[in-house]
Amino acid sequence: MAALSCQFQPTYFINSKKMVKTKPFICCSSSQNNVKVIINGAAKEIGRAAVIAVTKARGIELAGAVDSNFVGQDIGQSKATGVVIDFTDPSKVYDNVKQATAFGMNSVVYVPRIKQETVMALSMLCDKASTGCLVAPTLSIGSILLQQAAISASFHYNNVEIVESRANPLDFPTQDAVQIANNLSNLGQLYNRDDISSDIPARGQVLGEDGVRVHSLVLPGLPSSTSIYFSRPGEVYTVKHEITDVQCLMPGLILAIRKVVRLKNLVYGLEKFL
Repeated sequence: MAALSCQFQPTYFINSKKMVKTKPFICCSSSQNNVKVIINGAAKEIGRAAVIAVTKARGIELAGAVDSNFVGQDIGQSKATGVVIDFTDPSKVYDNVKQATAFGMNSVVYVPRIKQETVMALSMLCDKASTGCLVAPTLSIGSILLQQAAISASFHYNNVEIVESRANPLDFPTQDAVQIANNLSNLGQLYNRDDISSDIPARGQVLGEDGVRVHSLVLPGLPSSTSIYFSRPGEVYTVKHEITDVQCLMPGLILAIRKVVRLKNLVYGLEKFL
């Protein structure tokens, strides 16, 4: 297998107010045997981390990378089997995947707050083109394990609340909290029966109809953290997951790349491959 030769040359600069990006900035050689990867949204923190992770992964090759300001300019011109990774934003996902599909490339989409109707449209597109796409609400393997532990615990406890923390203001509840609440819903369990109808703001927001409450903290210096508290008389069971660096998403990303090349349709959720 030929070795990869890749030069990482950022072409953006930071002024006193914002980061200004100029043009696509990755140039890589090509090996016939490797899975070719294009990163869309490569100037973001997660995109820069993905560039490094992909170049280090065996059997995977960085064929190109573009910034989100240049969607469509460097999506790839090869018919070789490859993967486009999309880190852009919900309004651009469908067009990005459609363009990747036109070049015979599968897609990994990690875009928070992607709408369900967009996922449905992507599913129809992929079915028609027999092209693979993985839409991943999270690339964190730890987050997926947290959700799986919560599902197991939900059959044994009648009370559950989610507490999440972030260092910076975001749209709350976060995608992680929504996903956990959705997973716990419709399992035949009704949580927090004693105050399920309470409308006291300090009790947190109820997600869904099964009484799952979420509390969101925003404090500078806090790691991104999600804790789930289960309880019954005399016992409290807590599962917790923290993210301190975007590097924790890279093992999940590499797994997603290796799996998506075999797909002929859309799959929602990285947990399908764990």
